[in-house]
Amino acid sequence: MPMHDWTLVRAGTYHDFHCSWLAELKNHLNRSVLPADHYAQVEQVAEGMIADILTLRSADPRDEADETEEGGLAVAVAPPQVRLTESLEADLYAAHAKHIAIRHGSDDRIVALIELLSPGNKSSEFAFRSFVDKAMEALRRGCHLLLIDPFPPSPRDPRGIHGAIWKELGGTYDPPADKPLTMVSYDAGIKKIAYVEPLAAGEVLTAMPLLLTSARYVPVPLEESYRATFAGVPGRWRRVLEPTAA
Repeated sequence: MPMHDWTLVRAGTYHDFHCSWLAELKNHLNRSVLPADHYAQVEQVAEGMIADILTLRSADPRDEADETEEGGLAVAVAPPQVRLTESLEADLYAAHAKHIAIRHGSDDRIVALIELLSPGNKSSEFAFRSFVDKAMEALRRGCHLLLIDPFPPSPRDPRGIHGAIWKELGGTYDPPADKPLTMVSYDAGIKKIAYVEPLAAGEVLTAMPLLLTSARYVPVPLEESYRATFAGVPGRWRRVLEPTAA
């Protein structure tokens, strides 16, 4: 199913879809994507950070994976299938000093965050700055990050959300003019790496890598979860988003 143009509907309609998609993504991750010793939860708060979806590593010994099988795919063996891969060399000492352990309230360790942007994240300079600061804090703390932005660049992010975050990290990014939407997965290791998939409304979503470590990832089934969520969108708004299918 193609990504729809969510600028055509009210913010409340997208918010409803946003919440439902997050729940669907979480269910997909927990049912069949994450290794046995990892799990995902929606709208969790840990160490002052609020994320749409947290990916955690279980502290329960009954969930431990086989020591010979870490789970996920090896980056070196099966590189993520995205259009662009960018990397930055970080200051090793500065990166090490800012890397701290993050734990969930139950002492389960957070390894990654998933954020699905909404119009509210770009509604004001304060809201946008808050979102970028949250993303940067997650990366500084060593949390891998997957961002999905189904909205085109705004005056606050003329090069898209990845352009804004990559600039904070010291890089530059110029998105293709015909693909204004962005999906990007960040490796929060000492060497910052971004796996970028620019797309346009009408294009089918591809699976994006969610890093569990700098060496291993799982493919997030965005297309499957999006399709399942869209099936529940009221007909009133389906006709707006898919006028030719009405």
